[in-house]
Amino acid sequence: MARATAQRLREQGASVAILDLPKSAGSEVAAALGATFHPVDVTDDAAAEAAVAEAVGALGGLHIAVNTAGGGVAKRTIAKEGPHPLAEFRRVVELNLIATFNLNRLQAWAMKDNEPEEDERGVIINTASIAAFEGQIGQVAYTAAKAGIAGMALTMARDLGGVGIRVLTIAPSLFSTGLTEGIPDRAAEALTKDAAFPKRMGRPDEYARLALAIVENPMLNGGTIRLDAGQRFAPR
Repeated sequence: MARATAQRLREQGASVAILDLPKSAGSEVAAALGATFHPVDVTDDAAAEAAVAEAVGALGGLHIAVNTAGGGVAKRTIAKEGPHPLAEFRRVVELNLIATFNLNRLQAWAMKDNEPEEDERGVIINTASIAAFEGQIGQVAYTAAKAGIAGMALTMARDLGGVGIRVLTIAPSLFSTGLTEGIPDRAAEALTKDAAFPKRMGRPDEYARLALAIVENPMLNGGTIRLDAGQRFAPR
């Protein structure tokens, strides 16, 4: 989803900086798009701050930030072996929620100095999940983290409205990216059978098209947009 969004933005003439793990494909993606690459583990606060500063310097400013980092574990609140490991719960919240907020505060700090265009200085787009609203069995940590991302959108938009920065969250369902990319058709059909239409995995470019629509529409602010084909996760 991040790559597709970066590509869409480049096609619109934007300069792009990609922040991703050192061992990711970020360097290759950046080279293909004519973007800059800044390796970072976003759970490392100091490294994230340095990477954002480096990216802003390379771009000469920051107007659009799209944050897609995340991940979870499959653990119930209690199981045969005992209660949910607290360290794993903390790790999931750290990766999804705290790292996202850390990036947001740094991105907003860079955006505040932009010359306004029709009173707007920047747009921050975060990524939650429909699990924030209908988390499945074993997703308690992931649900808590993604619900936090969705929950802070309006408050952050209110915090930043005075300086002309908008904040939106996209909550996707299952997309053909990361761990789910390339799964067999039969498995994909089973996972998406509860969708209204279309009954398939989302495509990365569909996320990218929504991100671009958010950037282009100044009345979109402070909310969470479900990108889910009308799907509601069942308990399992």
